[in-house]
Amino acid sequence: MTFDNFAFSDNLQAAIQKAGFVEATPIQEHAIPVLLQGHNVIGLAQTGTGKTAAYGLPLIEKLQLQNKIQALVVVPTRELATQVAQQLQDLAPEYRVVAVFGGQPFPVQLTALRRGAQVIVGTPGRILDHLRRQTVRLNDVRYCVLDEADEMLD
Repeated sequence: MTFDNFAFSDNLQAAIQKAGFVEATPIQEHAIPVLLQGHNVIGLAQTGTGKTAAYGLPLIEKLQLQNKIQALVVVPTRELATQVAQQLQDLAPEYRVVAVFGGQPFPVQLTALRRGAQVIVGTPGRILDHLRRQTVRLNDVRYCVLDEADEMLD
């Protein structure tokens, strides 16, 4: 199945083509239609099979150009936070994606958050830190992804 078979907007289809995506992987082929219909998904696939795009493309499709945090992606490591945030930002340059994680100076993240974001990608500890400090409000979050949830439970 190609990405042309999915009902994505023209902007997202252009970003998909720019990223060089042509054929959907099995996780993408199964997850994308279900997520586009608004259902929850638990996906299991090997590293490198396109899980980020499997949840990220439908997530991007559902975002609105409002200065509100609409999606939260929780990941176990700072490396994955950076990687996921960059991939989502590349696919959706019209939206702001902010990565929050330990090991990066708090003021840098605070400045990025104050500029506004539609998506936050972060590690559990740093997300909780922002919530405790009230520098992030999740009142408008409509989408939540637990990426590598099994790793976070370990």
